[in-house]
Amino acid sequence: MTLHYKIIINWSEEDQAFIAEVPELAGCAADGETYQDALQNVEIVMQEWIETAQELGREIPKPQGRLQTVKRSKKFRR
Repeated sequence: MTLHYKIIINWSEEDQAFIAEVPELAGCAADGETYQDALQNVEIVMQEWIETAQELGREIPKPQGRLQTVKRSKKFRR
């Protein structure tokens, strides 16, 4: 199953690890020693989150699927 949810990965000084969060899936997060580890771990947790929600008959949010756009100043437009 291909998952198309936004993943945010940040470094945590407190935990000394990368933390990956999926804002659209409440509470869905994972960590890892490297950026790649955090990404792999959160992909597993996302799948488990969705499977658990299905088993419990809960609604699964649809991925937003859009990047937020930032308006550019006219002086920077080409």
